[in-house]
Amino acid sequence: MIRIVIAEDQALLLGALVALLRLEGDIEVVGRASNGQEALALCQSLRPDVLLTDIEMPLMTGLELAAALAGQGLPTRVMIVTTFARSGYLRRALAAGVRGYLLKDAPAETLAAAIRSVHAGGRAIAPELALESWSGQQDPLNERERQVLRLAGEGKSSSEIARLLHLSEGTVRNYLSEAISKLAASNRVEAFRLARDAGWL
Repeated sequence: MIRIVIAEDQALLLGALVALLRLEGDIEVVGRASNGQEALALCQSLRPDVLLTDIEMPLMTGLELAAALAGQGLPTRVMIVTTFARSGYLRRALAAGVRGYLLKDAPAETLAAAIRSVHAGGRAIAPELALESWSGQQDPLNERERQVLRLAGEGKSSSEIARLLHLSEGTVRNYLSEAISKLAASNRVEAFRLARDAGWL
């Protein structure tokens, strides 16, 4: 049996994925989580073969979750199932050690086949994204610039960002200035939009 944990913050979709995979004779859903931290805890305790996760989730994104699992040396292989068809997300996912990246509108049989492939040590990447990832623009942001820009895009002030990330306000402004410059944007709002649309946040 292939033991999997599913992380998805939309309850209806989470239930649908569980029901769908229960129809497969060789796949067992051993845990479900509605945010990234829950998923990490489940993977630490249950050691599933595969983690099926969305990208955008509360408390910890799917990409942060994949990086955390890799950093802790856990054997669980990670598959992203998302609505975000952006090459920037795919490149970041692969850099975090993700083995599969599918879109939520993929046929049901594609998901089960992808889980089997990833479990066997292979990769499963949505073909339309695999092609785009080779030609798409490279992510110019470093991790700290990404964190600061994401919080700015959520409407946080420089002082709030500084407090959340334990940085000085001046350092936060420097990171924002660098991100704005790298993205050739006119302000933090435009920089956030450009980075988000490219899949770099």
